[in-house]
Amino acid sequence: MSIVGPRPHALAHNDYYKDLVESYMQRHMVKPGITGWAQVCGYRGETDTLDKMQRRVEHDLWYINNWSLLLDLKIIFLTVFKGFTGQNAY
Repeated sequence: MSIVGPRPHALAHNDYYKDLVESYMQRHMVKPGITGWAQVCGYRGETDTLDKMQRRVEHDLWYINNWSLLLDLKIIFLTVFKGFTGQNAY
């Protein structure tokens, strides 16, 4: 596991969403992370609708396609300063 990367989902989510969300399994091309782009953009917490999962996966794929050390540092910074607050924070 990395510090930054797509957050891992439960195996049941993988089985359920792999056929419903386009490119869902591509997020497994990189190591999962403790925090990620989707989380700092507000797509964290429960994914109880298909739309929420689609938006999270879109952000995960954007992160994978635009990865840089600077982006990782930005995500870490945002996690520290806003990642532990908000309505979806646990």
